Amino acid sequence: MTRIDFHTNVGDSLLYACRLARKAYVAGQPIVVLADAARLRAFDERLWTFSPLDFVPHCMAGQPLAERTPVVLATDLEATPHHRVLLNLGATVPPQFARFERLLEVVGNGEDELLAGRERYRFYRDRGYALNNYKQGA
Repeated sequence: MTRIDFHTNVGDSLLYACRLARKAYVAGQPIVVLADAARLRAFDERLWTFSPLDFVPHCMAGQPLAERTPVVLATDLEATPHHRVLLNLGATVPPQFARFERLLEVVGNGEDELLAGRERYRFYRDRGYALNNYKQGA
């Protein structure tokens, strides 16, 4: 069964997601980042600038190097080469999330993000998934 980790109260969800992607990369865990196209573009830009000392190799799903790239950005999960870790930056439950060993949900402090995060949490809980919660600073 997919392990689901909720990271809440993170403030800047894209910056926090960059740190999670870096952590997965350093640990040698291939990761897929799922979001709509606009949010994915913003995340891509943040990956280049969030830390002046770190480089996190990444590309879009469907590109020739995606299979060998540790961080793959996707708007849907059909063309993703990795199925170990999924980082959801979308507002809804990812389709086919159960194909992944681990799902990371990042919930920022904005009202829309909180409401969507609660809905996703209830969805997983009601289906019997064990949920791990990581609430960041107050």
